[in-house]
Amino acid sequence: MAGRTTPSTTGDWFGANGQIGRTRGTLFKWACLGATLLALGLMLVFLLYVANDALQPLTADPAWMALFGLAVIAPAVAFAAYVYRTAPQAGQVAYTALGIPLVTALAAGGIWIVYAHIITPHEWLALVLSLLVAAAVVEGHGRLRPDAVLERLAVVVVVPLLAVVGIPGISVDYPIRTPLLGQELFHVAVSIPELAPSVRGLILSLPVLPTPGLILLGTFAVPIAAAIGWHIRRVRESDRDGAVAFGATVGLSVLGLALAPAVGVTPMTWLVFVPVVVGASGLYAEHVFRHGDGTIGLAFPVVVAAGFALLWTLAGTLGVAGPDAWLNWSFLTSPHNTDPTEAGIYPALVGSILILVVIIVSAFPIGVSAAIYLEEYAPTQGRMSKVVELIEINIANLAGVPSVVYGVLGLAIFIRTIGMGSGTALVGGFTIGLLILPIVIISAQEAIRAVPDSRRNAAYGMGATKWQTVRSVVLPEAVPGILTGTILALGRAIGETAPLLMIGVAAVVRTSPNSFTSRTGAMSRQIYTWSTQIGVDFRYGVLAAGVVTLLAVLLTMNATAIVLRNRYQRTQNR
Repeated sequence: MAGRTTPSTTGDWFGANGQIGRTRGTLFKWACLGATLLALGLMLVFLLYVANDALQPLTADPAWMALFGLAVIAPAVAFAAYVYRTAPQAGQVAYTALGIPLVTALAAGGIWIVYAHIITPHEWLALVLSLLVAAAVVEGHGRLRPDAVLERLAVVVVVPLLAVVGIPGISVDYPIRTPLLGQELFHVAVSIPELAPSVRGLILSLPVLPTPGLILLGTFAVPIAAAIGWHIRRVRESDRDGAVAFGATVGLSVLGLALAPAVGVTPMTWLVFVPVVVGASGLYAEHVFRHGDGTIGLAFPVVVAAGFALLWTLAGTLGVAGPDAWLNWSFLTSPHNTDPTEAGIYPALVGSILILVVIIVSAFPIGVSAAIYLEEYAPTQGRMSKVVELIEINIANLAGVPSVVYGVLGLAIFIRTIGMGSGTALVGGFTIGLLILPIVIISAQEAIRAVPDSRRNAAYGMGATKWQTVRSVVLPEAVPGILTGTILALGRAIGETAPLLMIGVAAVVRTSPNSFTSRTGAMSRQIYTWSTQIGVDFRYGVLAAGVVTLLAVLLTMNATAIVLRNRYQRTQNR
């Protein structure tokens, strides 16, 4: 048509030969790269600044610094460079093999704290046996009355409660007063003795119980060994290999009962750390050897450990001193002290672990269950769909509410209304659990939504019910994504301070809490207290050591989430 022009080439739209479009794209790319480098650079400067205050590297003897560079840094860098040049896959194996012992040691440390301060080995034995009895009763009921679904639901709820708690007695002492003057006339006392003791109470009342070492061997180390043996048997399809893995893990644990005192640790420490750390590292090594890709990377942790051992030996032989660091073993195992050189973070570390346990037990099941309902069972049509949409909008909005608001909510509900004690690990866990609950729900929804519908349709085509499809198809696929989101939410939870201030968590705790209902501290609260101290050593040295400790926990949790995400992505791409 006359008077109408049409673009003949792309260059008519974006300039000659598309030069304008390419220039803008290049500028945009470099701007994004600059923003990324700026953010990473600022974070690196902050970390180096805090680490310098916490570790005081310049206080070390120059000879020690030279030994550190030659014995640790140089071999590690040389090995990493060789690996990345010759076998890129081995590089990923190298840092994963180094990270797994660190992450599992952190997890084992949390378990050790629970055994050391919250539940004794004898109480743990009683709890495990009572739950086994309850499970046997539930299983027996299911076999005798397989069609009684409601009865089985009641049995699942009531029997474990009776096994652990029993039927306690009731004691009421009610004063009778005059209607007008309110004077007390007499008391009405009602006392009903314990109707049925719990299985747990009966076990604890036995005159003879196994030693703590044997208890942890049978109830902690052996189940871990069984899980390792089952995994090896499944992936290798060999009963012999599974039995060997089980026997090796049990044998190493039994060896600790005799060798633990000789190496300067308690049997409980050996039985908690060795099965967890060695078991996880062994499983990863078996996985690498079985696939045969990047096996040389498994030597990286050995190189690093040998370097530190050589440094320790040479420094002791030559008599050179290392850095006078604020962050040392004494800091991690000591309580707060008015003397900055004696101050530590251990009670606050225990409090943070207890709060995390409460969060995991309370927020994780509720959040995942809500996500399953919203994604798999909630109606998508009709009036109820509008209600579901409103719920999802509110969940998204709650994820952005300031943390101090949740602190006020916890103060109003758990302390003022219910009457729980202020500043306890239970209240702290419930309050911060409310804070991260929307994050857990949203991340779990995204993980469930990412499962292809073809998997669901295939299960339905084979005759599976909705529940069977969710349990056997959807959840196994979504678990890595759910765990990734949950770990990131827990990483945020452990660093929150404002809600803890609102619910009265103590500024300074010199004794570790011995229950979930005793007053506790927290690492973030303790760090805030150190920041207000007048002494320079507190505001710089001790504060920096606490920040590095908290960052180490956060970065470890985030690294774990990244590893899970990457593994999930590789699984999906296969």
